[in-house]
Amino acid sequence: MVISKENNNAKFSTYAYYYVLGEVTKYIRENKVIKVSRDLIRLNKNIEKARDLLRQKLFREPSDYEVSVFLNIKEDEISFAKELCSYTKSLDENLNDSEEINYYNSVKVYDPNMDSTIMSLHQELEKLSMEERQIIIDKYYKGYTQSEISSNLGISQAQVSRKENKILEKLKVRL
Repeated sequence: MVISKENNNAKFSTYAYYYVLGEVTKYIRENKVIKVSRDLIRLNKNIEKARDLLRQKLFREPSDYEVSVFLNIKEDEISFAKELCSYTKSLDENLNDSEEINYYNSVKVYDPNMDSTIMSLHQELEKLSMEERQIIIDKYYKGYTQSEISSNLGISQAQVSRKENKILEKLKVRL
């Protein structure tokens, strides 16, 4: 017996849903910048399912190693599938919810003159005495406070402050 849709009182959208869903999925898959094989997509789905199962069993986030043992695959395959199947972020997307900074504004702009300035700075740092270089490295590279630097060098904090100002002046003149 053949059942027609008039006898069933079914709407057209019931029949069209799966067709439209298939077409949309096909369009998205074919119009990506990076083509990902269906096997990799399937593997990524299996990895996510395994993560969910292990999360429920272990009551914590499972590591890639635990997932690889569970699925009996190599650990690199997990990171490879995760990376290829991740979505590309828009440059207009905000970095986090609290700030209005987007990816576009966070990307460094290349300045060809900056390379020569950095090279000159490194050369001038090499010309400083060992103590002066140590003060600059500790302060600006390691982020130490003047008090921490003074205890490391065995001098007072006021001496560190004076020496730092003299070094900066010296570097400004030379650069």
